[in-house]
Amino acid sequence: MQEQFTLITALQESLVAPPDSIVSRTLYTSESVRIVLFAFAPGQELTEHTSTREALIHVLDGEATITLGDKSIQASAGLLIRMAPNLPHSIKAQSAVRMLLYMLGK
Repeated sequence: MQEQFTLITALQESLVAPPDSIVSRTLYTSESVRIVLFAFAPGQELTEHTSTREALIHVLDGEATITLGDKSIQASAGLLIRMAPNLPHSIKAQSAVRMLLYMLGK
């Protein structure tokens, strides 16, 4: 029998990036969504890349520059972004950043 719910607690405290690094932890995976928590040390960057899946980025804390196609956004806690499949994007942390990535569909 499939579980009716999943609890994921203490997101704000659950992952911290050591200096000069980016770390990630998959929190949940199903047929319809994969949820990954990322932590960036200040100055760290995920260079431009794409995904075949629609995705959501939810910034939990910190500040980052997120580039979506040819547009750059100054992101901070509380921002939620939806990205279409195959959209080139990158993230550069201006401070320590934690964010959730929701990859939708298969």
